[in-house]
Formats: sequence, C-alpha cells, structure tokens
Amino acid sequence: MDIKSYNQFCSELAHTMHVVQWGGSHVWKIGGKVFAIAGEDKDGSFRCSFKASELAFDILKEQPGCQGAPHLASRGMKWIQRFSDDAVDDEALKDYLRESYRLVSLGLTKRLQRELGLNQS
Repeated sequence: MDIKSYNQFCSELAHTMHVVQWGGSHVWKIGGKVFAIAGEDKDGSFRCSFKASELAFDILKEQPGCQGAPHLASRGMKWIQRFSDDAVDDEALKDYLRESYRLVSLGLTKRLQRELGLNQS
C-alpha cells in the first residue's frame, strides 16, 4: 500500500474526514476521533497506524513488520503501526482499518452515532 491507495480506501468509509498534521501525517477521523494515521519515511516506505482490539494488539505487536504505534502504545493505547507487509498484507491492512474505524465509532457519543447513522441495529 502507499499513501494514495491508503487515502483512497479511507475516503470510502462513511463520514470520514482527512487532515494532514503532525509533520505531514495523513490522519483519518470519524466524528472528530482519529482511527488511522499514515505517512511515508524519507526512503518512501509506507507506515500506517490503527486502533486494534486488545487481542489483535497482543498478536500483531509480535509480528514482523508491526509494532506498538509510537506515541500511542507507549501511553497504554491499543494502537499498532504496520511498517512492512511481512505479516500484514494490504488486504489484511484494509480489514484492520475497517475494524479501527468501527472501534473508534463505538467510542463516539450515542447522539453522534445516531446523527452519523452508525452502529445501529
């Protein structure tokens, strides 16, 4: 995956907002809350961070090409940074991004969830 395909994928999720902040990171939000952060290193390699369930976090942080997301995991947050596709290919990354979007949307107020038409049974 690269920045262009990452941005395209995230833009297709409902009610998302894109900003570039924190030194050029491409940040995607739902209801004002961050669910994905990505950027490219000086050598052009792609890095992407996302929120994960506790189980996924525990598994992924031990996989090649993944680590606890800097500045987030160190604060006890369950965020993973994928820096290569050694263990998580692009299709799996899309699944994790969808799950991050879902997890973050669950943390929005019930009112905002209703306004956005999210998480309704």
